[in-house]
Amino acid sequence: MPTPIDRHEVQRLVEHDSGQLVEVLPSAEFEEAHLPGAINIPLGELDAESAGVLNKDAPVIVY
Repeated sequence: MPTPIDRHEVQRLVEHDSGQLVEVLPSAEFEEAHLPGAINIPLGELDAESAGVLNKDAPVIVY
């Protein structure tokens, strides 16, 4: 279930809990600018197969 978090919690999860930052921007927008360390899975392509690249044991932050 999605849980809203603030930027401080995002930073803590990424730095201390192996959090995975996923941006759902279209690829062209992601290439222009994205958060450091983020991976891109465009929202229109987000499905079980594309999410398979994520570590199921680590937090996932979707932006």
